[in-house]
Amino acid sequence: MTTELRSTDFVKLIESPEMLDYGVYLKCDKLLSCQKPISTLSTHDEMQFQIVHQVEELWMKLIAFSLTEVMELMPSQRSFKILTLFNRVHLLQKMMIEQLAVLETMSPKDYQEVRLQLGNGSGQESPGFRTLLKMPATLWRLFKEHYLDKDGLSVKQIYDDKYAHDEHYAIAEALIEFDEQFQIFRWRHLFLINRSIGISAKSLKGRPVDLLKKGASQRFFPELWDVRSEMTDSWGGEYGVKRASISGNS
Repeated sequence: MTTELRSTDFVKLIESPEMLDYGVYLKCDKLLSCQKPISTLSTHDEMQFQIVHQVEELWMKLIAFSLTEVMELMPSQRSFKILTLFNRVHLLQKMMIEQLAVLETMSPKDYQEVRLQLGNGSGQESPGFRTLLKMPATLWRLFKEHYLDKDGLSVKQIYDDKYAHDEHYAIAEALIEFDEQFQIFRWRHLFLINRSIGISAKSLKGRPVDLLKKGASQRFFPELWDVRSEMTDSWGGEYGVKRASISGNS
């Protein structure tokens, strides 16, 4: 007959799990000790707060690592490998966005209890986030050098004048997908803040949270966004801004 475990027994298993080969390889002893001891949590929700943000840091580490490989491959135009890596990055970004929903299961009251544990820290100090913010400039320089200038092309040519849906276009779209998902993450984070502490509240550094909106409006690759407006305006000039209705009605 199996002895039923009590909740206190499970707490011990959570904090001190049995370590077999799989756990040893993944260094689960260190990984699972990165959270505060259960007995010292300010609220039960503090564990999920720490874990979600720690997982986000791990995903950002993998994103940054993948992008460094993209940078190394661009000079040799290893386009298929670059696109595979970008696909991985985009999937990771989408997971990061989806994970934020877990934090919305925490009440504003419980969030305040956790917030007291942060000192003066804020998400803007995230090491992974700060690293990713520095990478787009290098990505753009390498793309421009090896996928535009090297082949005598401009952004407008690969999107319009010489559009061929080739590797130049595919890499450009991979860049803009990274840009778009990054900004979606920032806006999703703003909604989370709005739901947990309010968008007009002051941050832990005394600044209004709504200042984050400025960062969420940033575009990493403005040339890739602007070309769409330029093309649409150009086409509008050719086709006429106002055209006859296809319904036959004026």
